Amino acid sequence: MVTQVVKGSGYATAFKVAAALGTLSVLAQGVTAGQLLGGGAAATHAVGATAVHVLGLAQLVAAVLLWRPGREAGWPALVSLVVLLLGMVQSALGGTGVLTVHVPLAMALCALNVWLLVWAWRR
Repeated sequence: MVTQVVKGSGYATAFKVAAALGTLSVLAQGVTAGQLLGGGAAATHAVGATAVHVLGLAQLVAAVLLWRPGREAGWPALVSLVVLLLGMVQSALGGTGVLTVHVPLAMALCALNVWLLVWAWRR
């Protein structure tokens, strides 16, 4: 018997919340990055990176639950995995000061998060 996720199910709601919080955390990183370039907010930016990782993992788990038991599309789980891995690469590169790669990856990370957020709320 194949079960369908009804609109507003627990899996769909969990993914919506995770996508919203993940997007907000990445956008907040952009704000603290601007402050960091001005000479401050290093600690806040570092704490924000941890939030991006935790929320990225939560988003991935929610996307897998939406996909596997929920029988929804699988691509959000794949994109969520990319978001999680990009966040980790971002942390590694940010600590080394390689901004020529860190900044474009940040833009990609932001775009992927917004894409998932829009998909979650428009379905």
